[in-house]
Amino acid sequence: MNPFKGIFLGHQHASYPRVVSAQPCLRVSGKHNDLEEVGKDTYHHTLFEMLGNWSFGDYFKKEAIQWAWELLTMVYQLPPDRLYVTIFGGDAQDRLELDREAQAIWEQYLTPDRILPCAKQDNFWEMGDTGPCGPCAEIHVDIRPEAMRQKVPGHALVNKNHPQVIELWNLVFMQYNRLSTGQLETLSEQHVDTGLGLERLVMVLQAKESSYDTDLFASLTKAITATARQVYGKEEKIDTAIRVVADHLRAVTFSIADGQSPSNTKAGYMIRRILRRAVRYGYTYLGFEAPFM
Repeated sequence: MNPFKGIFLGHQHASYPRVVSAQPCLRVSGKHNDLEEVGKDTYHHTLFEMLGNWSFGDYFKKEAIQWAWELLTMVYQLPPDRLYVTIFGGDAQDRLELDREAQAIWEQYLTPDRILPCAKQDNFWEMGDTGPCGPCAEIHVDIRPEAMRQKVPGHALVNKNHPQVIELWNLVFMQYNRLSTGQLETLSEQHVDTGLGLERLVMVLQAKESSYDTDLFASLTKAITATARQVYGKEEKIDTAIRVVADHLRAVTFSIADGQSPSNTKAGYMIRRILRRAVRYGYTYLGFEAPFM
């Protein structure tokens, strides 16, 4: 979102009203920070590739929802009965009501029991304390085996950190600007900012239970286990370490290739933190006694 902040606020002119993007994103500091989760579960990553579509004062909720649904269910052919959506349920402090517009649009595709109103914490997207923001609709997918789905309905596990009921795509509707006073002002135009995680999408399309089992990571985990002479899938602490090293190696490689080397200041320090965490897990749990990255 940061590169387009000026457009959302009306300070810059958009060269194109519609944009699509594929962005390598690091989440290792600030409000959106996943670093300590990486490796402990099967779907968080230090670096992930975010696939997005953007509208700058052009299409809005109706089209964004329609196209997301078409892509997932018609192009990728995900079963509709495995999909759930969360919408913004309103917030008294901000004097905002339930996002009835999004709710009504989603009811064209899903039954009401699959459209879940959620609190501001989950369904009102803000990059920081100030700046462009707005309600969002998150598309979640339930990839559990059928027997498990029969025992516990998927809607009960949405936003519960279940490794097989996960957020796939976030549709953010930029309608407001958060002022330094904490108040919201309505933007002069309405915008769309969506984010679909490539790693999670690949996991779903390849019918894997972990993104580390997809072809995005398989060669890395295979090389790490061979070098460390370990077996993946037998012991949780070993598995966690293998995932940490695989993820962090990928993240550091992407960063260096993009021109950001590890250092002891600013952005370079974050790359250094990632590198050091991988080394620590490798030495502590995988038996490495010499440089291995």
